[in-house]
Amino acid sequence: MKLEQRQAVAESSILPDNSYDPQKLNDLIGDVYDTVLDQSLWKGVLERAAHFVGGIGAALFCKDAAAQQGSVQYDFGIDPHYKQLYFDKYVRLDPASAGHFFAEVDLPVAVADLMSYDEFVETRFYREWVQPQGLVDFVSAVLDKSATSIAMFGVFRHARHGLVDDEARRRMRLIVPHIRRAVLIGRMFDLKAAEAATFADTLDGLNAGMCLVDAGGRIVHANAAGYAIICAGEILRSAGGLLVARDAQVDKTLREIFAAAGQGDAALGTKGIALPLIGKNDERYVAHVLPLTSGARRRAGRTHTAAAALFVRKAALAVPSAFEVIGKTFKLTPTELRVLLAIVEVGGVPEVAAALGVAVTTVKTHLGRLFEKTGTTRQADLVKLVAGYATPLTG
Repeated sequence: MKLEQRQAVAESSILPDNSYDPQKLNDLIGDVYDTVLDQSLWKGVLERAAHFVGGIGAALFCKDAAAQQGSVQYDFGIDPHYKQLYFDKYVRLDPASAGHFFAEVDLPVAVADLMSYDEFVETRFYREWVQPQGLVDFVSAVLDKSATSIAMFGVFRHARHGLVDDEARRRMRLIVPHIRRAVLIGRMFDLKAAEAATFADTLDGLNAGMCLVDAGGRIVHANAAGYAIICAGEILRSAGGLLVARDAQVDKTLREIFAAAGQGDAALGTKGIALPLIGKNDERYVAHVLPLTSGARRRAGRTHTAAAALFVRKAALAVPSAFEVIGKTFKLTPTELRVLLAIVEVGGVPEVAAALGVAVTTVKTHLGRLFEKTGTTRQADLVKLVAGYATPLTG
């Protein structure tokens, strides 16, 4: 699809109105948070999220860099045949994957942010998986990442929606932080919510520490793990019934977050997601705040006169992947990083071109840039470079 073709698509696009009803956005955010208690709601939430951003479908999914595979947790509007085909075959050919692995968390990313669109439509992935479905673009955001995997939310754009534009990005930024919060807190619940008789039973059964607080930060309930954290007093403590953080700046942030939670779901914005807490012995914890003033969560809030639930757990060690480190160290583009991965795993230029579904000349162009940026002259040197970064003892 050349420039003039893309312009024609854009002119015929059916885009969402630039103005929207704030109450509908608030309702969508509230429904996002209700998935924490009932994950069967995700399909309907994704349908509304897709329509809000401007797309034909949406998904919550994860990808594994090492195994080059992944899975969809929840989705709407995706053809089951193509969904299965993607993870059986095309996940390895997706030119966007390399860029997703070192994209910033919460940042909306479209195809044009990762590679030339003209180059994208030349790929086998586009010809065999994207185009047959009538799709033209995909806007996504990383919700969480580890050394080998990423969790993402994304919206598929059909030809009638056109390529991802500023309005779609703006709408993504409005909802992604809330989706991220719901996904991260939802992981703590596992299947306990379905097994417990009441919301309180669910909370008390969590391994993570949990405190229910009012808008002023007063503790109104805590589970066993939450009481243990408060009694230890290393990161959080009780002072006259108020939940107080050991660190003064964190405590000020918590006051603001609890007050915002009392004003409704949308008021929180990006506040209270993955808030870092450090104990006396430099033990690191992470906190997430879930508002309890609307939706299905309102019952729990009313029962305990609480405005928010604070969840605290030990933080996993954040170790960037070797490829993410290489990409940032040598300032590689997502496409260059993708070619580098293929050279290590597949071999010669013709084989890499076949594997990626692009022209040999395209691979040679990116290979030349890789040599220039890394200071190497042979493919064997690139393989050695990657092996060095993959060694656990490499600094």
